[in-house]
Amino acid sequence: MNEPASHPASHLGFHPAVIAMQDVNIATSRHASSVVLERVNWSVAPGEFWVVAGPQHSGKSDLLMSAAGLQTPLSGSCRVFGCETTAFGEAQLADRLRVGFVFEGGRLFNQLTLAENIALPLRYQKDLSATESARALEVYLELFELTPFAHLTPANVAANWRQRTALARALILQPELLLLDNPLGGLDRRHRQWLLQFLDQLWRGHASFGGRPLTLVVTTGDLRTWQHPQRQFAALDEKTFTVLGSWPGVESARTSAVRELLAGAPAPAP
Repeated sequence: MNEPASHPASHLGFHPAVIAMQDVNIATSRHASSVVLERVNWSVAPGEFWVVAGPQHSGKSDLLMSAAGLQTPLSGSCRVFGCETTAFGEAQLADRLRVGFVFEGGRLFNQLTLAENIALPLRYQKDLSATESARALEVYLELFELTPFAHLTPANVAANWRQRTALARALILQPELLLLDNPLGGLDRRHRQWLLQFLDQLWRGHASFGGRPLTLVVTTGDLRTWQHPQRQFAALDEKTFTVLGSWPGVESARTSAVRELLAGAPAPAP
């Protein structure tokens, strides 16, 4: 029997945490003074793949945006690549660009084509010639199977292709940390399977990204879909963030919230 592949993080040696939260209180983005998560303590090491699960309105999106430096915690310390996110300004641009973020539903610019959406980070953050930008864009369109839809706007393609476009946009600057908010939401069976395999390749080191393993964090309302012996899991329930550890820790959890998250939801029709 073949032994499972070693965890990518095991080859990276000791490095400071990619994400480090200490006693963090997080507000909901809908109401800045309303606490959705209390006293979050969490550390993500380079090369880890975390799955954070929770029911609707449990704070998954707010936690992820706080971890990306897109939302400031109410209190406590949140560091990304060692930088306090309360100080995430223009002077920390280099660290901010080490983080890729995919919003739930993609949040593409409707007035732009899919190709223009993907190229947007290159336009604003890289001093590339038109030829260099076009070449980089062509590679990403092919990698994500988006070439036939490149000229279309988001309203004219299915959610499956919008999600791939958002992922391509998040990756085109080749970040070291990738955060994805409910990335499987709205996808059909084929595209769900493609995305699960692609994220696993990114975590292990995708050839198109120089073989360098990425640190990944995803949120979900369905734990079972993400079952894997080398991933780390956490659950949100009643304003509490609980580290479950590896999959055996998920299966041994006794809370009703984790039981419900394990039950999952019916897979969408292909």
